[in-house]
Amino acid sequence: MTFTAINPATEAVLAEYPTHDEAYVDAALATSAAAFEQWKKTSHAERRLLMNRVAELLESEIPSAAELMTNEMGKTFAAAKGEASKCALTMRYYAEHAEGMLATEYVTTKATKSGFRYDPLGALLAVMPWNFPMWQIIRVAVPNIMAGNVIVLKHSSNVPGSAEYVEGLFTRAGFPKGVFTNLFVESGRVERLIADPRIAACTVTGGDRAGRSVASIAGKHLKKCVLELGGSDPFVVAASADLDHTIPLAVTARLQNNGQACICAKRFIVVKDIADEFSRRFAEAMAAATVGDPMSPATILGPLANKAQFETLSAQVADSIAAGATVLTGGAPIDGPGYYFAPTVLTNVPADSPAGCEELFGPVAVIHVAEDLDDAIRIANDTPWGLSGTIWATDEDEIERAIAGLDVGIVFANAVVASMNELPFGGVKGSGYGRELGVAGVREFTNVKSFFIA
Repeated sequence: MTFTAINPATEAVLAEYPTHDEAYVDAALATSAAAFEQWKKTSHAERRLLMNRVAELLESEIPSAAELMTNEMGKTFAAAKGEASKCALTMRYYAEHAEGMLATEYVTTKATKSGFRYDPLGALLAVMPWNFPMWQIIRVAVPNIMAGNVIVLKHSSNVPGSAEYVEGLFTRAGFPKGVFTNLFVESGRVERLIADPRIAACTVTGGDRAGRSVASIAGKHLKKCVLELGGSDPFVVAASADLDHTIPLAVTARLQNNGQACICAKRFIVVKDIADEFSRRFAEAMAAATVGDPMSPATILGPLANKAQFETLSAQVADSIAAGATVLTGGAPIDGPGYYFAPTVLTNVPADSPAGCEELFGPVAVIHVAEDLDDAIRIANDTPWGLSGTIWATDEDEIERAIAGLDVGIVFANAVVASMNELPFGGVKGSGYGRELGVAGVREFTNVKSFFIA
């Protein structure tokens, strides 16, 4: 088997990468295990130096790194450059702040000295998705490498070039061999990797099925895991919302990354007093979004990442329309080469249709009308997922009620949800458990070791 990169805008094969055989994988795991024994002993100053060096290297290569991501999964070139820049920023952030986040904490007891420290666990298996080909890797790898762990990456099969590029970055920056290792292995071999005693813990970002599988295997082997899974994020528009501010950002919230992000707004829940105006203006703004070549600066929406994703979304929308959903704009694939789907807004969606009960991973928005804010929060929570959500309001009481009432891991008010180095990232319910980023993320894969000196 090979990992094949296909340009989703043209459907042309870009490159093929052979899978790694068992001998290669065994040797790589041995190298990772040996690297951890040395890396955990390195000083924060040494880790900081190397992390800043890899950031500098990436910063010098942002256009080429961005072009690679655009060609492999179709995100716009502007978005890809932003992703690469964010990766470098994250490297610099944790180079500066990780030592303080991991500092030993002292507690007053009857002992002469007591407290707890944060020790690294070992080699972490990271099973990563294609939608942010470099950021997903960096979001996991950088805080954990700064904590003293080492990373073994199993990336999605349609973005192999991005996986190889990130591994090369760490190697060229001077990190010891084995601190960051990329493996080209099929999903069916993940269980053996988790079971291997040289893997201390694992993390997966992906769909529900992958998350449940990894959690089951990790539990069987008593290994900690973090799950960053799907979402059907609510975009709650309260009566006091400023629609001139809200509408453009509603389009951004749905179309960012070509609509393929777990934190994309997917369900637009609007109180009835302003629902008609919001629906009309939102549909008009979605229809006006420029669709085309992701390398063009004018493009807002590029293609879906692969044929399977394109076919799945097409079927979900077609089935929802057949079940009675109303199309305000779009509603179908765009003719021609590439995996393009028109910006779409659906309303009057039956609860049991795909658009009513499944995650739509593409540029399709669903509008729900609520009686009032309490009803909007109820609708927002009526889902198996709980990753993030937003509240759009100018009334402070409405904002506070939504922040308190939404059953999600992240709430933004009057802004589009984004992962930030300063804040923990993660969800509840079917969106998984555990946290990345922030102090919680740096400490997630550490042994919180208490000590007591009499």
